[in-house]
Amino acid sequence: MQFKTNINCSNCVRAVTAFLNEVPGIVHWEVDTANPDKILIVEGSGVDARQVVAAVQEAGFDIVEIEAV
Repeated sequence: MQFKTNINCSNCVRAVTAFLNEVPGIVHWEVDTANPDKILIVEGSGVDARQVVAAVQEAGFDIVEIEAV
């Protein structure tokens, strides 16, 4: 899954880490802070996109799911 966020630096990544690590099913996640859209990539099985969105919002960041083409 991919999401557009405003997570734009290592401090922001650190701030969201605890929240994303609590989402069941996530095996790996990373944020491409070099990308202008600050893309969050989430890998895992049975991960619910709504839970990812809720976790990032709870951490205080904006997030929008990018629909798969």
